Amino acid sequence: MDILRRLGRYMRDREFRLATLKATALFCIGIILNTFGSIYATERASNYVSDLILSNTRVYHLDGLFVYGALFVIMFAFAILVRDPKTIPFTLASIGLFYLTRSVFISLTHLGPFPTHADLELGMLLNLVFGGGDYFFSGHTGAPFLLALLFWRDTILRYLFLISSGVLGVVVLLTHLHYSIDVLSAFFITYGIYHMALWLFPKEARLFHEGIPGLSGPQ
Repeated sequence: MDILRRLGRYMRDREFRLATLKATALFCIGIILNTFGSIYATERASNYVSDLILSNTRVYHLDGLFVYGALFVIMFAFAILVRDPKTIPFTLASIGLFYLTRSVFISLTHLGPFPTHADLELGMLLNLVFGGGDYFFSGHTGAPFLLALLFWRDTILRYLFLISSGVLGVVVLLTHLHYSIDVLSAFFITYGIYHMALWLFPKEARLFHEGIPGLSGPQ
């Protein structure tokens, strides 16, 4: 109940409502464009390429970790945002920018799947989210790393998200569902996206760290 009351107090602030509305819009646009980019890249997929790591490792069927590991990170991040509402606008805006950028990258180059890879048996909704041929760059690796950058000042959250990024990066390589360049490049591209977010959304970034006087931080 304390969490809901705190969220309600934030939602009564006009600046917070506007920031959250804009961030939510960008988040939705990023997710939608990323989904369409994934569909487009899958339909246009060409040949596979050899890969130093994938060509020298067998396939491990870690489907559960691939799907439910990512879902756990999403749910954990959602719980953090609800508990500390001041972090909502900048986090959503940054993730929206992340997926907007990724939608451009995956639409440009249409690599085919590596010949040996884990076959995911997913429902229609999960297949839409996790089953596409969107390779460069890895969302499984980049998104948790972005969360680590966002919550860098919180040592526990920083390391939890860094570990999540590393584990999911290893999982997508062992399942052969991403090329090694997709995983390694994700860290560098995501770092750039984070600093773009700081430049594009300074008010939201300030709100993230300072909150609204009298309302900031978990209580």
